[in-house]
Amino acid sequence: MSRIPLKSAREIEIMRRAGGLVAETFRVLEPYVKPGVTLKELDRRAEEFIRSKGAKPAYLGYGPRHNPFPGTICASVNEVICHGIPDGRELKEGDILGMDIGVLLDGYYGDACTTYTVGTVSEDVRRLVDTTRDCLNAALDVVRPGARLGDIGYAIQSLAEGRGYGVVEEYTGHGIGKRLHEEPTVRHKGVRYTGLKLQPGMVFTIEPMINLGTPETRLLEDGWTVITADKQPSAQFEHTLVVTPRGYDVLTL
Repeated sequence: MSRIPLKSAREIEIMRRAGGLVAETFRVLEPYVKPGVTLKELDRRAEEFIRSKGAKPAYLGYGPRHNPFPGTICASVNEVICHGIPDGRELKEGDILGMDIGVLLDGYYGDACTTYTVGTVSEDVRRLVDTTRDCLNAALDVVRPGARLGDIGYAIQSLAEGRGYGVVEEYTGHGIGKRLHEEPTVRHKGVRYTGLKLQPGMVFTIEPMINLGTPETRLLEDGWTVITADKQPSAQFEHTLVVTPRGYDVLTL
């Protein structure tokens, strides 16, 4: 038997509602992702919308008691890989913003991330963002019963490194359900035909973080913000999905 909790049809439908609310929140915020807006303003709008739907922000207050995460969204700009704190920083032309949103609805979590371009970005940055999106899609394409977690990591790693990018290893996808982080750990590097075998009912995130330069990371003194070691840009895309008898179903649409 798998030690990974398999979700029932009822649980999957609740998680689809939670994931749908995540997708709705992105749609609400998208018009405001433009030069001059502050990360704090995006965060305020996200929290108001999520609470108006009877849900709770998943990240607000998450983490250790002495240093809980202070925002509703993770707002990761340019060289910030993940867990960027939504502060008073203003977006400017040419930035990229990785916006990660999680909600808790009816006892279950939904979680996704999208990287937005702010105005016109450089060609190098545009290619990075496109490649990161391609990595998520390539990983989804291998998900089916009998496939293995190593196949997911291999799909991401081979595509990204083949185009000359760095793949972040320290931060991963994860199982999700009644807790924001469950088993399994979903790595973004891997060897084909190795690792846990996928079964229908497994629910997890795939969330590749791809760097323009080195894959090496640095954690800032705030205990949350992770940046690229060489200060070059990083992009991320994430969906929550369930393994189905025929393949997969994305729950954050």
